[in-house]
Amino acid sequence: MDEPLIPRDERVTLFGENWTPARDAVGPPPGVVGAVLRFEGIVRRGEPSDAHGGDERELLALDYQTYDPMAERELRALARQIAEEHVLSSLVALHSRGRVAVGDVSFVLIVESPHRAEAIAAMSAFIDRLKQDVPIWKKPVWK
Repeated sequence: MDEPLIPRDERVTLFGENWTPARDAVGPPPGVVGAVLRFEGIVRRGEPSDAHGGDERELLALDYQTYDPMAERELRALARQIAEEHVLSSLVALHSRGRVAVGDVSFVLIVESPHRAEAIAAMSAFIDRLKQDVPIWKKPVWK
């Protein structure tokens, strides 16, 4: 039976406005694993607006605000928890701060695991808990 691992290459980073997409910051995954999953959150043009009865408005960007010391601490704790709950070889989470334009990447999550099912479950759990527990807020910038 596989033992849960703390990610050997735990990378949790908050980036500023002029972020180079993570595909440039993260190389190919090292080691022999059975599954490597990569998720990129991309700012999309239309997003329902509560202020306009749920009608879609044209979005120009999202402004991400964080309380950096707490956000980094919570991201690291979440990465460790997910790695312990699932059989992961590594986990990389990169999140932007500041303004992110439509079409740009705001968040990247990469998980490696010996098994596909664990990688999929870990990715889903990390994203759900990130949105719930980590102090990162987004404010829409409308046209």
